[in-house]
Amino acid sequence: MCIRDRRAMALEPMAIGVMLGVGESPEESIQKVLDVGVTNAQMGRPGDAWLEPGKAAELKQKIDEMGITITTVFCGFDGESYADIPTVRETVGFVPQATRAARLAKAKQIADFAKILGVDIVAAHVGFVPEEADDPQYAEVVAVVGEFADYLKGNGQKLSLETGQETGPTLLRFLHDLGRDNVGVNFDPANMILYGSGDPIAALRLVGQYVIGCHCKDGVPPTEPDQLGTEMPLGQGDVGIERFIRTLHELGYTGPLTIEREITGDQQKADIIEARALLEEIRARVLGG
Repeated sequence: MCIRDRRAMALEPMAIGVMLGVGESPEESIQKVLDVGVTNAQMGRPGDAWLEPGKAAELKQKIDEMGITITTVFCGFDGESYADIPTVRETVGFVPQATRAARLAKAKQIADFAKILGVDIVAAHVGFVPEEADDPQYAEVVAVVGEFADYLKGNGQKLSLETGQETGPTLLRFLHDLGRDNVGVNFDPANMILYGSGDPIAALRLVGQYVIGCHCKDGVPPTEPDQLGTEMPLGQGDVGIERFIRTLHELGYTGPLTIEREITGDQQKADIIEARALLEEIRARVLGG
């Protein structure tokens, strides 16, 4: 059994963690994990300098010294914008044709970075997967995501698809059409509300067997066409976070509950600490029966 396996097994069921946005100083970012009172995190893509093997090994040593478990590394790409729904369609993930090849190459580099860190799950927003299977782009997106999944399998890693842009039925069809046994789902219920893509609990039940990670995030729906909804502090939006966690539990999910709060500064830290306290209460009720 490798060191990474032992560390992963040390996490308690539904351990509370945090989504870590990594800037040019990953060490400072990692300290924020401990500052909010948790010891596991999903990591965003760091600056390109840190993707180099030597710097990645240096970062791994720092993470290990701090006693933190990185459960997932997220892909992120230059030029992506979440300003509004049309902009997301044009710029995010593997869907835009003009950037697809370059992003696949970058994703593979991020996967190799994650491997050096000892992380066996790599996550990504695919982008707006076409709702219709006969859309000419649909087969292309299946092909490029499949190629990335195959690369990850060669690394001993899994691909975790972040929910949000597509409906539950489209995501399920996409997973079936990919047909890879190392592809799962990072389920973010708030994203479905923010994008207006359906009821998150119904979608969770639909794809539950594929869930290998989740985000504990909240939000309210959009009020204008082509606009995203508004993210809210956990427990103050429309997700129904206790129902979400109970549904995860019913489906047999035991992985981390990863808090994501997509603001910055002191308020982000305060909201994450409050979210951790809320999740601790819910987790005790759910696991306690």
